[in-house]
Amino acid sequence: MIIDLARNLLAALIGLSGGLAVGSGLVALLIVFDLVPRLAQVARAYRMSAWFETAIVGGSMYWTFADFLDWRLALPKAAFLIPSGLLEGIFVGMLAAALTEVMNVLPILAKRMNLSGYLVSLVMAMVLGKTLGSLFDWLYYQW
Repeated sequence: MIIDLARNLLAALIGLSGGLAVGSGLVALLIVFDLVPRLAQVARAYRMSAWFETAIVGGSMYWTFADFLDWRLALPKAAFLIPSGLLEGIFVGMLAAALTEVMNVLPILAKRMNLSGYLVSLVMAMVLGKTLGSLFDWLYYQW
């Protein structure tokens, strides 16, 4: 009885420690790379940065509860998979574009290749390419 209680407490402590480590890493990534302001810059939505932050926190909380409470959606797979995949692809593409902007890879590349005037188009092409590539992978290879 006491051994089971000790095991459960140890498992809870390890789980809490792991969650704090992963959460701290994510927050450090967001803060050090300044991803939310860069994402707002790439999307040209400076006034919407509070919405980006709220979306990150809300998405984290929603999916944490969905995982812990084993929530299930009673939707047809195709009706849910296509919009969900599209939104996830857009998010990953924009996050990758913001991360690339933070690391100053694109501005240096654009300057060296004389494409500085086309920087926004270059970023959008990368975002759309990532989105379409993800959709192609999910809809063609995964099914």
